[in-house]
Order: sequence, then structure tokens, then C-alpha cells
Amino acid sequence: SRELFVLTYGALVAQLCKDYEKDEDVNTCLDRMGYGIGVRLIDDFLARSAVRKCRSYSETAGMIAQVAFKMYLGVTPSVSCSSAAGNEFSLILDKNPLVDFVEELPAERASLCYCNLLCGVIRGALEMVHLAAEVTFLQDRLKGDAVTEIGITFLRKAEDRKHKRN
Repeated sequence: SRELFVLTYGALVAQLCKDYEKDEDVNTCLDRMGYGIGVRLIDDFLARSAVRKCRSYSETAGMIAQVAFKMYLGVTPSVSCSSAAGNEFSLILDKNPLVDFVEELPAERASLCYCNLLCGVIRGALEMVHLAAEVTFLQDRLKGDAVTEIGITFLRKAEDRKHKRN
């Protein structure tokens, strides 16, 4: 359940910080764990949401924000396209339930990407529907930014996808 996940997530990150000295190693581990979750979660998402196939990257980004985030975290990020090519999007979270019980990151953990698990989940789920993407945190309220922003860059141009189907 969402509540159990949110409550235990902090303990998971704290344990990883004990296991790894470098923030980069913790970030990598969180991303890898999230990727594994995303690979498995996509089947549940498709079965429970009854969504239709997305026809564009814009539609896909909207589906992630409006359906997946709402379904699994109870929040709906806003979506903005940040490239003329139409393959880069930002998910902007006004509220991030994973940090509900976190005041701030310790000074010695300044490069920790506390919610990096989310990037892995999105990347893993997209890969399972044959959409290669780079997913990264662009802004983080835990690091003093005004908002929490996740960037999604689809790695193939829209034209490449159309040609592969034909």
C-alpha cells in the first residue's frame, strides 16, 4: 500500500546510507531498485488502469502524471514539455509523499538524490513498453529548490518510432 511504502521508504534510504559511503552509490542503488520495481509494476498498472496505447511522448508523459502517480502515490504532477523536438518533459510535483517525514538532507549527504527510486521506476516501466528514456531529478525541494521536478527524455525521436512500426 501507498502508506506503508511512504512510511518505510525513509528507513530504506537510511540503511543504504549506512551501507554506502558515497552518495553516488546510494543514488545508483535507489535507481536500480526503482528500475526493478518499474519493470514489475507496469503489468499491474496496465491491468488496473485500462489505459489505451499512447500515440505520442506527450500523451505518455501525461499518462505517467495523471494516472500512474495518482494511482500509486496519490499525487498528480503537472507536465511541461521542455524541448522543441517534443521528447523532453518535466513532471513537477507540488507535493512529494516520499518526503513527508523528511525535514532536510544532512549536510554530509548533499549529493544524495533521496527520491531517486522514482526515476528508476519510471525508466523501468517505460522500457517494458519499449520506450527508452533517461529519467533524472532536475530540482528537489529537499535541496532547497522551489519545486520537485523530474525530467524525462525519450531517447528516440518521434519519427523513429513511426518508422519502426511500419
